[in-house]
Amino acid sequence: MALRCMYAADAGILLASFFSRLATCATMSSADKSTDRFLIKVSEDLPTLEECHSFVNLPTCGAISSFAGITRDNFQGKQVNHLSYEGYVPMAEKELRKLCVEATVKFPTIAKIAAVHILGDCPVGSASVILCASSPHRKEAMHCVEFLIDELKAKVPIWKREVYEGDGGAIWKENIEWKEGKPKRVMVR
Repeated sequence: MALRCMYAADAGILLASFFSRLATCATMSSADKSTDRFLIKVSEDLPTLEECHSFVNLPTCGAISSFAGITRDNFQGKQVNHLSYEGYVPMAEKELRKLCVEATVKFPTIAKIAAVHILGDCPVGSASVILCASSPHRKEAMHCVEFLIDELKAKVPIWKREVYEGDGGAIWKENIEWKEGKPKRVMVR
């Protein structure tokens, strides 16, 4: 019985340490905007990939990983004219900040993150989402960006409408939902 209590106490200490660190990261990220380690923006005017890259670039980091989601010109044989995104900015930015905090807990060597998403129309060839993360070494930066795009699509309240050329119409598209480890795309007309 004493051994079981000792393990329970150790687990409690580990959990307390984890939640303390999470609270510290959240406080750091929201308390001092001048030294904020996150660039978060949901807007009609996005920073460029180069601006996001510059934000995360630090002399202590040997790796920057980035992802840019670009509007393509086709989907299932239809010519895409543009994508149009809608969202409630305060809520979307709050959720992006939560994801960034979660990412820095999951990947502790991450120094800075840029997470930006467009609202309004996004023409073919333009970026709708840009994610960048810096760290001393490549693996955590790459895994962080992958984590961020998957979680962004699953949790951030931004909705996408795909508009087709001519009389092809338009379709509202839900983001990928993960069920039983498999992606499933749901579309609504």
